[in-house]
Amino acid sequence: MFKENVAQSIAPTASSEVVIHMNNLKKWYDDFAVLNGVTLDVRKGERIVVCGPSGSGKSTLIRCINGLEKFQSGQLLVNGSSLATEQGADVVRKETGMVFQGFHLFPHLSAVENCMLEPVRVLKMSKKDAREQADAFLKRVGLADKANHYPSQLSGGQQQRVAIARAMCMNPKVMLLDEPTSALDPEMVKEVLDVVLGLAESGMTLLCVTHEMGFARQAADRVIFMDRGQIVEEAPPEEFFLNPQSGRAKKFLGQILDH
Repeated sequence: MFKENVAQSIAPTASSEVVIHMNNLKKWYDDFAVLNGVTLDVRKGERIVVCGPSGSGKSTLIRCINGLEKFQSGQLLVNGSSLATEQGADVVRKETGMVFQGFHLFPHLSAVENCMLEPVRVLKMSKKDAREQADAFLKRVGLADKANHYPSQLSGGQQQRVAIARAMCMNPKVMLLDEPTSALDPEMVKEVLDVVLGLAESGMTLLCVTHEMGFARQAADRVIFMDRGQIVEEAPPEEFFLNPQSGRAKKFLGQILDH
């Protein structure tokens, strides 16, 4: 589990501006409702941790926000663009960074080349500018000396930090992280969560699906607890951890905090 390295959680920096709006969002596979009426607003600069048991819809929710998954009904807007249209989804993808459970780096490209690829191809940035930006973000995640290394030459934690730098190179307005430490050995978890913590401190709008409750307690403005495709509870971290309201949340916390 991620260990806190400061005495108190970070002070909230969110504004009143809503950047992600969901209303009665529903998605199903055949007869199975993976999202069953999710309603949620996320404000600019807010840091949200989404948690819950496996199969509760957490990852699907994150993937719907940048158009990787399509939903069947309800409303989903990101910075005013509707994910219900392909044109809106294209706009949202350019403004949203995504970090996956797996690293999804191109094995034939170096760390810096992985970070340069999308800015050059999608944002039409010059290779010179893309290289300068990639170098800056690799330095920010502590990998300036690994810029020319290939993924096979990097540890799992280093690969995930490259993936975070790559997402940041698109200068996203919203960063989405889908269990970014789940594929890592325990000793590598903290190095990645420290980088995510740095993003949280920078004021970026952040949604992170994670089971790392120490990180949630330290970095989140709000914890969203999901079960069976629904938001069961949402509260500031201390309120959620000290006084969960539902039996499902109490059971989840009892199981995960005992490990």
